Amino acid sequence: MTAGDGIGHGEPRRPAGELEAGVLAALWAAGAPLTPGEVQAELGGGLARTTVTTILTRLYDKGALTRRRIGRGYAYTPTEDAPGLTARRMHTELAKEEDRSTVLARFVSQLSDEDERLLRSLLDESGGDPR
Repeated sequence: MTAGDGIGHGEPRRPAGELEAGVLAALWAAGAPLTPGEVQAELGGGLARTTVTTILTRLYDKGALTRRRIGRGYAYTPTEDAPGLTARRMHTELAKEEDRSTVLARFVSQLSDEDERLLRSLLDESGGDPR
């Protein structure tokens, strides 16, 4: 175990995005608020509790989780389901770009035929306004 990585059993350090995805998957599967210890148990115990708490705090700071006080700690709940979180990430990335038209054009040009048909159908249903 490398000092500070929170991972035991000789496992290599995992990227934060992978850890976040695992924590979110555990919370979605639970369908109820979980404490860091409960999330750690759901993940199989391969991570230190401090690492799980850090990931939960980061996800909370990003707005992906809500939390409520339980004793001296918190229980966490996802703010959105997986598709909602993916949509929010797409919006966040789009908002970073000044040339939104080019970004959207390239996104659409890289869609599969099936995804393009689905997008056209969704836009038609919403009257062209996806909101």
